[in-house]
Amino acid sequence: MSLQLYAHPFSSYCQKVLTALYENQTPFEFCLVAHDDMAAWRRLEALWTMKQFPVLVDQGITVVESSVIIEHLDLYYPGPAPLIPKDPKAALPVRMMDRFFDNYVMTPMQKLVYDHIREEGAHDLQGVAEAKQKLDKAYAWLNTTLTGREWATGDTFTLADCAAAPALFYADWAHAIPPEHTSLIAYRQRLLTRPSFARAVEEARPYCKNFPLGAPDRD
Repeated sequence: MSLQLYAHPFSSYCQKVLTALYENQTPFEFCLVAHDDMAAWRRLEALWTMKQFPVLVDQGITVVESSVIIEHLDLYYPGPAPLIPKDPKAALPVRMMDRFFDNYVMTPMQKLVYDHIREEGAHDLQGVAEAKQKLDKAYAWLNTTLTGREWATGDTFTLADCAAAPALFYADWAHAIPPEHTSLIAYRQRLLTRPSFARAVEEARPYCKNFPLGAPDRD
């Protein structure tokens, strides 16, 4: 196959790219980077010095960063479900929401996870409090913004929803979405039932028990 994805199914950013691949049924080779597979990590580092996944290899060209990978797929492997509008003006809100989910949902969620697994005495209490505050603000803004929308920017599933799906999936486990945010909760549920993301979640299922803040039975 011309595309190889170096990734792990439990990773939120890998799920973001997998959702895009599955949305358009794009053929690719999944190259698992397991935590105890040192050879796989060496291969990853040879491709990308920062040694972080996902990494896409397209006929010898290395593409990094989840949003850029999806942009690459949209340009060179377009499918029946374009994830970024061709009109530059229509694409701006999609890219903005993509960055919102990565920066204001995914990032604070990961802060809570990483702090939880720190050694005793090394916890960052102030950082955790700030991450929870940021998530609360993000949840409130999203609840208002998503009211009346099926997907992140309107009626069409896009790059922004690929970012939203894993971000909200794990964020709600780490710091629950308040029950009064009904529009956001309903949106998260729609993401969970979207076939492309549902497939990514099922592939991650064997690893969910390792999520340090717990994996609710409802998901």
